[in-house]
Amino acid sequence: MAEALTAEAILAATEEVLRRYGPAKATVVDVAKALGVSHGSVYRHFATKAALREAVTRRWLDAIHEEMEPAFDREVPASRMLRDWLQKLFDKKRRSHTEDLELFTTFRTLVGESSAVVEYHLGHLVGQLTRIIQAGVDTHEFVTDDVGRTAQAVWDATQVFHHPAHAQEWGNPHIQDAFDAVVSLVVAGLRYNRIPSAAGDA
Repeated sequence: MAEALTAEAILAATEEVLRRYGPAKATVVDVAKALGVSHGSVYRHFATKAALREAVTRRWLDAIHEEMEPAFDREVPASRMLRDWLQKLFDKKRRSHTEDLELFTTFRTLVGESSAVVEYHLGHLVGQLTRIIQAGVDTHEFVTDDVGRTAQAVWDATQVFHHPAHAQEWGNPHIQDAFDAVVSLVVAGLRYNRIPSAAGDA
């Protein structure tokens, strides 16, 4: 008896089809052929091609979110956690771009197809940053009046090291030095300065 077709099996096959054909040429029929089923069977799980592409993109992003989840340790200063988290994200993005450029480009295209997916991804990662900074506030290592806004500011300040638009810069031999300098400034700011309130400070 054949195994029942599952959404997870469809998503795994879709990722392979996207890798093989690219986002411009990959079709639901290609996915169905890879699974040995009719395209109608795929549509019973995902109503549209767009829904399938969004689901496989979220699956890929969820793997990143899980890998990036910070491990909190009272013995590790928040500044070290923050630096390590940002370094890990930078290394992951840089490695994806250099070792699997085709897949990196494919998912960059897919993420760009849906503003909801972009918000979903940023929400997870900035949320992780928020928890790291909150840990620093709780131990009085960091100072900020608004943890959420501060986390967003850190994300924005370091985007050259994780936003795909800057991928061509990641091969620069001095990029790690630039990263270290920016992160050192960020950490110093969190330790000694105060992010202005939304209304502005005098």
